[in-house]
Amino acid sequence: MDRLKGKRALITGGTTGIGLETAKQFLIEGARVAITGRNPTTLEAAKKALDSDVLVIESDAADVTAQRALAQRIGETFGQLDVLVPNAGIVEMRPIGQWDEATFDRSFGINFKGPFFLIQELLPLFANPASIVLMASVNAHIGMPNTSVYGATKAALASLARTLSGELVSRGIRVNSISPGPIATPLYSKLGFPEADLKNVAAAIQNQVPSKRFGEPIEVAKAVVFLASDEAPFTVGSELLMDGGMAL
Repeated sequence: MDRLKGKRALITGGTTGIGLETAKQFLIEGARVAITGRNPTTLEAAKKALDSDVLVIESDAADVTAQRALAQRIGETFGQLDVLVPNAGIVEMRPIGQWDEATFDRSFGINFKGPFFLIQELLPLFANPASIVLMASVNAHIGMPNTSVYGATKAALASLARTLSGELVSRGIRVNSISPGPIATPLYSKLGFPEADLKNVAAAIQNQVPSKRFGEPIEVAKAVVFLASDEAPFTVGSELLMDGGMAL
């Protein structure tokens, strides 16, 4: 408890799944928290699920202009920022022949461009010390069919954790990444499969995990807490695989 006491944190995509659970754990550990989302329904549900003091902001994770506005709002509310978790993401799975420029750009916009420019806009606000925890994926490490674009966006984030570490560590900003495997979140329900097909897809994915189960959001959230806290001052540019052995 109190591992994040007094720290000011921003979690994008914080209304469901890993993001929402991370917000809950941050609150338990004493942080002041802001979350973002784009869906009015999940934004309202998150408000009810979290502490009344949590700042809930509607923001498009792929819009560069929105990142500037978000940084301004954080500056006005918190003054400085101790922890950033750019968690907002999208999974689109399709064969390479079925991709077009618009869907390609949407995936890279949400998963990589948005976090990149959000970090840029927040640079003047980061405290010293500060922590950035990027959310990559096991798909950056394995050759799963139909994930060429998704895997590439997440590989870019894992690389960004290393390159920004070299660039920002002198300012007291630690950058690390977590690469989850399959996690039991609403993300998979957004793939557009019929319910019966979705169950088959989930079963096929689970069979690829040596642990023979999906991970739980709280397992990832607790790892984010560690990387965000003062317990990890020597952890810089690392990537933590949390995949039940999927990448073995």
